[in-house]
Order: sequence, then structure tokens, then C-alpha cells
Amino acid sequence: MADLSCFHSQHVRHDPPWQDRAWVTTEYGRRAGVGTFIECPLCDRAELPEGLQVVRTAGPFSASSLPDGLQRAHRVSERTWGRLRVLEGTVAFSMDTVPPIQLQLQAGSVQPIPPGVAHSLALTGPVVVQVEFLVPPNTAKTSRHN
Repeated sequence: MADLSCFHSQHVRHDPPWQDRAWVTTEYGRRAGVGTFIECPLCDRAELPEGLQVVRTAGPFSASSLPDGLQRAHRVSERTWGRLRVLEGTVAFSMDTVPPIQLQLQAGSVQPIPPGVAHSLALTGPVVVQVEFLVPPNTAKTSRHN
């Protein structure tokens, strides 16, 4: 079982020809594999891990106060999740997951955003949004966030 930097866990098996991960078959290989990048299908579906807590909230922002940076491709810091809340109006949301996520989010919608994944917002009229930043409880007091 691998604990990923996105706070998900994933079984890591060597099952040729589907999964070629011979390094998991020995203790030495498993130790050497620590820090290796592993794709996370839960992040590709923007599934928020359990147990995270909000450490900071940005906004609320209206159409006139929404920072330009949120309207072009940007990323949430590594080891930090974002959660976009649409409080009023409609927002076009896109995220560079595999496959890409493209949604029209309306008032009441909540969209998790995995760490390090490029995403952007496009306003489709009057809107009010806010962004929450989440980390595990044991890192909340010492973490730095954008």
C-alpha cells in the first residue's frame, strides 16, 4: 500500500503485463520506490480524501473582485487540496486531469481541486465564489499555503 502525496492510498502491485512494478517484489525495491511518482485515479476524478480540514479561505470573490490569476491556468500547492464553492451565479470550470474535467458549476456547487493540477475558471455572468484550502489535521498548524 502506497501513501501518496495527495493524501490518497493506493495498492501497488506487480501484475504483468498490466502493471509492471517489479520493484514492489523485494524489500530493497520497495524502499527504493519511496518518492516514485504514481498516478492517482482518485485525483483524476477529483475525489477529496477523507479527514482533511480547512486551513484558509480565499474570498468570497465577485465577478469584479475575482483575481485574474484564477481565470487562467493555475495550481493549488503540493500537499494542499482546494475546494471551490460557487455561492451565486454560474462558473465554467476546467481541470487538466486524465481525462480533463470541464463543468458548468452553479450556485451551491462544490468542486474539489487536487494538489498540483492545473485548473481555471471562466465567468459566465454575475458570480460569487470562494476557495477553501485543505490539509490533514496533523499538518494544519505548520503548513504554508498560497
